[in-house]
Parts: sequence; structure tokens; C-alpha cells
Amino acid sequence: MDIHFTCVQCAKCCHDMKIPLTVAEAIRWLHRGHQVQLLFEASPWPAGGFDENLHAAHFKRRSFAALSGSMPARIVVILVANFTGACPNLMADRRCGIYADRPLVCRIYPAEINPFVVFQQEAKVCPPEAWATDHPVLQRDGVLIDPAVLRDVRRSRDTDAADAEVKRRLCVKLRMSDVAFVHEAMLIHSPPPDLLLSALLAAVAGDDGERDPGNWRFVSDRQSSLDRVAMAGGIALNHRNAKRKRYQYVPFARQPLFDPYAAVPAVSAENCAGGAANTDC
Repeated sequence: MDIHFTCVQCAKCCHDMKIPLTVAEAIRWLHRGHQVQLLFEASPWPAGGFDENLHAAHFKRRSFAALSGSMPARIVVILVANFTGACPNLMADRRCGIYADRPLVCRIYPAEINPFVVFQQEAKVCPPEAWATDHPVLQRDGVLIDPAVLRDVRRSRDTDAADAEVKRRLCVKLRMSDVAFVHEAMLIHSPPPDLLLSALLAAVAGDDGERDPGNWRFVSDRQSSLDRVAMAGGIALNHRNAKRKRYQYVPFARQPLFDPYAAVPAVSAENCAGGAANTDC
């Protein structure tokens, strides 16, 4: 089955969005005076990882290694352009004011970047006329074939992986160390734009500032998840008990695609070991 598509400049995808950005795009976005947020999700990562799981391999490629207490973990940080209403670069005639320099995600839409997300036309905001059969073919029999979009998808995936180390240094500079469990929620940090820009530039320059202290803390509202992290030697915190929160905790339930607790038995809260790092114990 062929899916035809062309942009008809309806601008529906230019409103009320969090647009993922590369590090370079985030710097340019901040230079223009716009807001950028950081979205955090993470997974415990036992020795040996999940070498046979393609979903886990994709997660690993775009993450950086870290420690939560004595428990190995991997952290994904997503930089997003955040705006309510119209995109700050959308002009009155519904054209993009930075079209030649628009983010990769904007170039790729409505195609999918994640190789494991199934394209669903009905989930897109584009109007019916954008899908007319006299438009160029975007996808054939479930396979993306538009050469320009294919090129940009590859660029996006490669850049995402290359940016992971810069994001690790960025977290050190900003003293950010709380994360949510992948498949459960996201933590959203909204640092002041000038502070974030300064830290990003330093991270790109390779300035670590300080060593990562290895005190990443998993935040959740699920006691079973907190208990298993604590049993594995990690640091866990019920988000309802967090004081002086510097982030939003946004539940974002998805089907688990790999099991970060394969080697960790399920436990009940009353069985937490005396030395466990679960702050509810």
C-alpha cells in the first residue's frame, strides 16, 4: 500500500508542541530567544545489558552510561523546543520563518524517526488534502521511500547518538541527577534559557566542570519499581516525597520493550534491606 503526502502548509504541526532538537539546533533555538526544555528517562542496565534485544540496543545507542549508587544505568536526555500556541518562527502567512534552518524533526514529519514506531496516518495532524494520491509517495508497504526524508531520518538518528556524551556533560554542568523510568514517566526540566545556553556551549566545548558523582536517582510513583532499584543497589525516590522539585513528573505509560529488572527479584516494601537506597524504606 502506498501512502502519498505533501505539506499543504496547514501549520497544525506548528502549534502547542515539544519539538525534539539536536544539540546544535537547541543552541540556535536558544540564541533566537526561545525556550528549550530537557526530558529525562532512564533504565537500570545490568552487566551485559540486553545485547539480543533490538529495542534496548536502540535505547543504548542514544543514551549515556551512569551510576545510581552502585547500580549501572543508562540515561536518555531529550532537548525539546517548547511552545504554547503557534511556533515562535511561524509567520502570519503560515510559512516557516526559519525554513532553511528548521529542525530535522520538522523536515521529517509526518514520518517516524524511531525505527520501532509504526507509522499511523490517522495519528497525524495533517488534513485529508495532504494525503491525496497525486502527491509523491512517502511510504510503500510500510517502508519509507522518500529519499530526502530517509536522509534526514538517518541524520537524526546518527546525531542523537553522537550528542549523548555532550548531554552527559550538560547534566554535570547543570547538576541534574533525577530521572524517570523509561516506559513509566518523563521528568521535564525547564532551566532558565541563559543558564542552559551557557551550559550547552561549555558541554560542546568538552568542559566537564566536575566529574559525574554517580548519584543518579530514579524517581517513580510505583513502589515496586522503587523497591527493585533499591535491591539492585540504586538510589530511588517516590516523586510524591521529593522536596524542592526542579522538574515536572509526567506519567507516560508505554509497553515495556525490554526488562531492566531481569536479574532483580520483585520485593515488597516491607522487605527492603536495611542498607537499601530507597528513600521510602
